[in-house]
Amino acid sequence: MKLQLKAPQQACASIALPTSKSISNRALMIAALCGNEPQVLHPALCDDTAVMVDALGRQGNDLDIDVGAAGTAMRFLTAYFATRDGVTVRLDGCSRMRERPIGVLVDALRSLGASIDYLGQEGYPPLCVSGTAMHGGDVEMEGGVSSQFISAVMMVLPVIGGGTVRLKGDIVSMPYISMTAAVMRDMGAVVDVSGNVISVGNGYAGNDYVVEGDWSSAAPWYALAALLPASSLRLEGLCRDSIQGDAQLVELGARLGIASRFDASGVALDSSRFIDCCCSNFADMTSTPDLVPSWVVLMCLLERSFRMTGVRTLRLKESDRIEVLRQELEKLGYVLKIEGNDAISWYGERVAVGTQPPVIDPHGDHRMAMAFAPAAVRFPGLIINDADVITKSYPAFWRHLEQAGFEIVRS
Repeated sequence: MKLQLKAPQQACASIALPTSKSISNRALMIAALCGNEPQVLHPALCDDTAVMVDALGRQGNDLDIDVGAAGTAMRFLTAYFATRDGVTVRLDGCSRMRERPIGVLVDALRSLGASIDYLGQEGYPPLCVSGTAMHGGDVEMEGGVSSQFISAVMMVLPVIGGGTVRLKGDIVSMPYISMTAAVMRDMGAVVDVSGNVISVGNGYAGNDYVVEGDWSSAAPWYALAALLPASSLRLEGLCRDSIQGDAQLVELGARLGIASRFDASGVALDSSRFIDCCCSNFADMTSTPDLVPSWVVLMCLLERSFRMTGVRTLRLKESDRIEVLRQELEKLGYVLKIEGNDAISWYGERVAVGTQPPVIDPHGDHRMAMAFAPAAVRFPGLIINDADVITKSYPAFWRHLEQAGFEIVRS
């Protein structure tokens, strides 16, 4: 589906954000490890959680599971099925999934007794996971890899006897590890995170779990508040004391003069004091990689020079997000600079663009489609191809934009 967007002068709406797919997938996996005794209340309703629900509900001892583009599901299900004694599962995904490395997780699980074989290129999906009686114990993992690898190992430890995960080197996306620990504790596990050492006790109590609203999905709305400062936007379901690292949006927004006013049911964005001036914006995004697409696009649209570090994991997402940002922002006239493997910047360099509305290609990536949507404020008639990709995390996003006053033509 292709969409053409026309933004309003003001965006006014109360938006019921989806619940967190990151939290949902953790809670769903833990519930399955507990024999589905605990209930997961208000899980996210999107493609990624649908893949998890379907896979965790499969019956039989010989299964073929295709996770599509759901990276979280690939990592978590690899660990889950490794514990299912007597069950053999072939896990595969889309072509992009076969380019996303998984060797660090496989090695860690093998050290705990898992039986996992590669069905194609060494270190990458597809996998054949033969469930067996794993054992707890100590495992070492690189801290600079995807936090999903570490989270997957953490979540299975209570059902195989407990153990310790020792992280080597710098740790990226620490808030996601802390999120996993928080969900595990709430569902009855004993977890201690002290520096680079994660200690996990034996067993879950099997407590029910209520999923909170998704802070990652709030990023384009904060961007709209900045671009349309006279707007009135309220985001339902978000809480001040969130376990999500992407709640850092409150601080990022505050740097632009956007106040986040919380009450019992959500947050209202007040951009009446928006700081409308050019200034450099330097930020380390190591802990909040999912916010990078929206914030990079926003800073360019505001014509503020910036430099962001801690972005190296973005090359291994649903798309190579660093390269996609470079390509698609150039269509809007902004020349993004890529500095090595871990920094991107923009210092005002522009190129001429045509008179026709730009056409954005999200490269199969939901975050890219949503990050570029607010660009319609500066580029009326902006077109976004393959707009259906947002169903991966936020199926109602385009409908919510219309609710906020956008005109959207579908073709």
